[in-house]
Amino acid sequence: MTYFSPRDGVLCAERVPLPVIAEAVGTPVHVYSAAALRDAAQRFRAALSILPRVRVAFAVKANPNGAVLHLLGGCGFGADIVSGGEMRRALDAGIAASDIVFSGVGKTDRELADALIAGAGQFNLELEEEGQVLAALARAQGRRATAVLRVNPDVDGGTHAKISTGRRGNKFGVAIADVPAMYDRLSRLDGLDLVGVALHIGSQLRDLAPLEEAYDRIGQLVADLRARGHVVGRVDLGGGLGIPYRADDVVPTLDAYAAMVARVTRDWDVELTFEPGRVVAGLAGVLLTRVIWVKPGADHPFVIVDAAMNDLARPALYDAFHRFEAVIPDGERMVATIAGPVCESGDVFAVARDIDRVRRGDLAVLHATGAYGAAMASTYNCRALSPQVLVDGDRFEIVADRYLPEEFAA
Repeated sequence: MTYFSPRDGVLCAERVPLPVIAEAVGTPVHVYSAAALRDAAQRFRAALSILPRVRVAFAVKANPNGAVLHLLGGCGFGADIVSGGEMRRALDAGIAASDIVFSGVGKTDRELADALIAGAGQFNLELEEEGQVLAALARAQGRRATAVLRVNPDVDGGTHAKISTGRRGNKFGVAIADVPAMYDRLSRLDGLDLVGVALHIGSQLRDLAPLEEAYDRIGQLVADLRARGHVVGRVDLGGGLGIPYRADDVVPTLDAYAAMVARVTRDWDVELTFEPGRVVAGLAGVLLTRVIWVKPGADHPFVIVDAAMNDLARPALYDAFHRFEAVIPDGERMVATIAGPVCESGDVFAVARDIDRVRRGDLAVLHATGAYGAAMASTYNCRALSPQVLVDGDRFEIVADRYLPEEFAA
């Protein structure tokens, strides 16, 4: 189901016409659908209901907006964080510290100490020394830290190289062959409660086979650790499920994913943690923009819009596809290159694409920007950070203001 669809010829977010938002807030602006977020969250949890013991922590890096986090917290989600700033966002949104999973390859001593004070529920260790430092910090505070060891299973997720995290050459996790001896040593540290293992092999995964291969390797690892006398009560399976950015994209269904997990893990006897991000938030947002110029080009015209790579970095970073649609289409089509105003040749959203015909002043959207859209924004070229709006039925509210670069320097 889509929550961004036309009504009487005008594209709406739920029941709010997008021109109303543009008039009230200006463009560019990130627009989220509360109903889409709730629906995706509920469908994810419903699919996993066939599993006996489950924890779900939303990957805050996908969308750290406080209103989004508050909404997902109300749907029973915890928070998977990768920085102290994300922890603050999650706590401010009302997510309990005990429901926070602290991931990330470069946690500082200050971040670890602050997370201990806050009462973070799980630390995902990336190397042995991190476990030693965490244990020492916990002892100094008179606490114990609950942790799992992140494993690199050396499985290629089949995704873009820049969002692959489970291959041997990636910076994440501990080589699976090194885990048993490292687990032995870490489990003996005072101040550290090592309760299991974690993995995450990449983002925007469109095939379940690599995930199943990685999970099979983790299952054998769990058996090996138990044979060495360890109690393994928790396995964090990460996230990474893809979404359909193109109309013909084929991605795994949540039910198929849950069935695979149930089959692979049926004899593990552990609590499973999941860290969805894109699959929950991705389709729940659009980037609303206005056409500045339609500029003649050598082969095709350039549609210059007021959104840019600082508002949506994925196309410049990954050659990512985002569907472009006119807010009030006239039924005509054109072939054009869609570009932003930033002074970079890479500030391009689409090249020679068949799109709705647009003219100077028209509104349009880039779809599926609810994950890694505003989250990756910058003020490059001294451009403002675009506002964010949350729509709920026939109402909307600004949930992040437009910030000008000088406001950050003040």
